[in-house]
Amino acid sequence: MAVKKFKPVTPGQRNKVISAFAEITTKKPHKALLEPLKSSGGRNNTGQMTVRYIGGGHKRMYRIIDFHRLKDECTATVRTIEYDPNRSARIALVEYQDGEKRYIIAPDGIKVGQVIASGSGVAPEVGNCLPLSEIPVGTLVHNIELRPGQGAAMARSAGTSAQLAAREGNHAILRLPSGETRMVLVSCRATVGTVSNADHNLESFGKAGRSRWLGRRPHNRGVVMNPHDHPMGGGEGRASGGHPRSRKGLPAKGYKTRNPKAVSNKFIIERRKK
Repeated sequence: MAVKKFKPVTPGQRNKVISAFAEITTKKPHKALLEPLKSSGGRNNTGQMTVRYIGGGHKRMYRIIDFHRLKDECTATVRTIEYDPNRSARIALVEYQDGEKRYIIAPDGIKVGQVIASGSGVAPEVGNCLPLSEIPVGTLVHNIELRPGQGAAMARSAGTSAQLAAREGNHAILRLPSGETRMVLVSCRATVGTVSNADHNLESFGKAGRSRWLGRRPHNRGVVMNPHDHPMGGGEGRASGGHPRSRKGLPAKGYKTRNPKAVSNKFIIERRKK
């Protein structure tokens, strides 16, 4: 999964670095697993703008991903590796023995024709989904459930993985991509391996237009606004803006917003690295 650089024949190609898409095997998605994806433009159900700097962008269809992997009775064969415009990772179309097709997050190194399985008693090999109680300690996993049967919630973006550090009683200790160490019930499922498209962090847009294709509009800094528009606005000349805070006045850059009474605090052994 390499990246592709360009000769600077135009200003937009001078700093452009994109994926080579060498692992993609088809450009046409499976139609039965597509859903319409309506863009909001940052507006809520009453038309009020609640999130700024969103709008435009290319039309997309949502790919229905199987984050549960509960079809344990039969194995599946990988048919295609595809691009998904809604996420940084690649997705794989798998076909089960009974003919049903589903999309999954493609692990790194998975190939067309490879057979994968899920459930208890499955070998801990790349692409297989099984409970944390049956995965060897030290294994890299992704698509991890927070609660049994909830579906994958952690380590789903390109190139990420968590390490199964230990097991204590009914809980497994995971070292997450953020640096956080936390406990998860051993009955929760995870997929063995690392998420595909590990070179995603090496990509560079090269021009502002590629951000517009993703539906991102130009962002205005608070310090350049007037005082009635932003708490950091106003002042003579290039004023710094005072203490960094949001448009609503909530302090930023170090201000803790997590609820100290959150129930999940008891499962977090070490907080993420700042």
